[in-house]
Amino acid sequence: MQDNVKVQYLFGMHPVMEALRSGRKIEKVLLKKGLESPQFRMLLQQLQEKRIPYQFVPAEKLDRTVRGVHQGVVAFIPAIDYVSIEELVNNALALKDNPLFVILDGVSDVRNLGAIARTLECAGGSGIIVPAKGGAAVNAEAVKASAGALMRIDTCKVPNLKLAAYYLKQSGFRIIAATEKSAERIYDADMTGPCAIVMGSEGKGISQSMLSLADSKVSIPMEGEISSLNVSAATSVVVFEAVRQRLSSKGNK
Repeated sequence: MQDNVKVQYLFGMHPVMEALRSGRKIEKVLLKKGLESPQFRMLLQQLQEKRIPYQFVPAEKLDRTVRGVHQGVVAFIPAIDYVSIEELVNNALALKDNPLFVILDGVSDVRNLGAIARTLECAGGSGIIVPAKGGAAVNAEAVKASAGALMRIDTCKVPNLKLAAYYLKQSGFRIIAATEKSAERIYDADMTGPCAIVMGSEGKGISQSMLSLADSKVSIPMEGEISSLNVSAATSVVVFEAVRQRLSSKGNK
């Protein structure tokens, strides 16, 4: 392996198998000695078919390699391959007429990033846009939290979210900012066409520069005493409202 390739770790049975199925490059895999299960046999067969080197090691070595529940499986992978904003849009529009993106503005927790990616992939979304600085790292923990979804959808890292939003608008996308400060509900915004949903950090919310570019600012109605949701849960609510609208729109045609 070349020294200039940054190696990261992907761990857990399902994330590693998902990476193999999606064609993700894997350098080698460490397996816990004595590991036995039908899922493990499937994993081993995939490794052998793809001729990916693997090694059986004591559990202690795996514990020292990664922090987290590795389930006896640790894969060595290069850092995730990002796409440019142009590639993101072109790839998405080539596959469907109404792509759905999520833009993360200041979301720094890797588990939230992973959970959001999982939600977006389940909803048929096309990609995630994250800032080069000030956002969560797309690392092994994020991939594990996404249950492999980050291997299946495009991820775009940009130096300036505002410029990325401008490009999306010029490409025919609506920018939907989810903010609790808006009086407009998510059910009133049109999310049937190409759009990008902006989600902010739980502490600071969406930056003013991104809010100023939004075509719609929407909020999730709250009835309980706790007035806010975790950002990954909030993203799920907004994303699946977009799915509901799109399904309803198809049904009316």
